[in-house]
Amino acid sequence: MSTQIPSRSTTSSDERDSPWASGLTVVAATFLIIAGVWHIIAGFAAVVHDKVYLATPQYIYSFDLTAWGWIHILLGVLEIVAGFAVLKGQTWARVVGIVLACLSMIANFGFLPYYPLWSLLIIALDIGINCALATYRRQPA
Repeated sequence: MSTQIPSRSTTSSDERDSPWASGLTVVAATFLIIAGVWHIIAGFAAVVHDKVYLATPQYIYSFDLTAWGWIHILLGVLEIVAGFAVLKGQTWARVVGIVLACLSMIANFGFLPYYPLWSLLIIALDIGINCALATYRRQPA
């Protein structure tokens, strides 16, 4: 009688990706949606009543606040759409989410003179989004 141990194939159901991968995907999608809502709120405030924000005088990146408002609204809507697509498991949404988070960091760097604490908070959130989306792994079916 042979006592050989059967070899396991690499496609075994025992060998799966880390459960954190799907958890990080949900976290990234949730953060994308939250960041999108926050962008829309900040953009709406800038478009409707631009006296809400006070600009630092002679800041090199100072632009029209209404334009910043529309940029934030557009980024917010795109981030919300990408967040829901990431929740559905769309691969393109992961790439779009990373690009949008990078654009959001750039936009919030330019928005620093108007609302520094808010901008730094969004930049930190965008870093978390990028980290979570970059470590994404699809669960095997």
